[in-house]
Amino acid sequence: MMPWSLRSALALLALLLLAGCKTELNTGLTERQANEETALLLRNGIPASREMDAKTNTLTVWVEQSRFADAVDLLRAHGLPRQHYDSIAQVFKGNGLIVSPTEDRARMIYALSEELSHTISDIDGVLAARVQIVIPDNDPLRRDAVPASASVFVKYKQGSHVNELVPQIKMLVSGGVSGLSYDKVDVVLVPAELPPAPATPVGMQEVYGIWVYSGSAETLRLVLAGVAGVVVLLLGLGGRLAWRSRQRLLGHRLLRSVPGRSLILR
Repeated sequence: MMPWSLRSALALLALLLLAGCKTELNTGLTERQANEETALLLRNGIPASREMDAKTNTLTVWVEQSRFADAVDLLRAHGLPRQHYDSIAQVFKGNGLIVSPTEDRARMIYALSEELSHTISDIDGVLAARVQIVIPDNDPLRRDAVPASASVFVKYKQGSHVNELVPQIKMLVSGGVSGLSYDKVDVVLVPAELPPAPATPVGMQEVYGIWVYSGSAETLRLVLAGVAGVVVLLLGLGGRLAWRSRQRLLGHRLLRSVPGRSLILR
């Protein structure tokens, strides 16, 4: 049986090795995005950590190299990192250029789509949302004008109640676009397929009673061999120093036991 103190030292060494075998998963994240990704990975048994970039003031999520593929699949299934949506202020930021009415109209439709998509994505259980708005450029003098329409794509988490909110989603979109009626909004719901959670640790290997990822097992063996050599060397040096100290102490005792030792000691 390996001593507890030695097992603790080896476990600490294994953690240090794991920290050196990590790879970037996602970078340039906000604190909220990094927290969501790290929490999801840890809940599913994938070691993850965050690191702040002082230059860009953004966060990077790191995972163990051998679990990179599992981490990517897990985040994709949960819609992370969440899609970025442009706001109306970003779409119409002042650039000093004169735009045509057609371009200005296209930008307005795009901005409405982004705002509505962002709002729907905030619903509990929604992993991703996209709203496509079609507003025909009808001639005011025509009688058979083509009505506006919209298509909404929603990817949702299985087990949630998003499918019960289709009427509310249609009302939200029709109310956010001028001239768009409720019956001209189509909503498509797609459930996300989550990867099966492994029942046992994937890619794990036991090294001297310590479970580590396979990608770090060989490195751990080499380091432990080096550590063992250093320990043997230190023990040898310590024993030699102890022996010399003992011999010196015995020599002093012998000198003190000889008559006239004060003269000898001088």
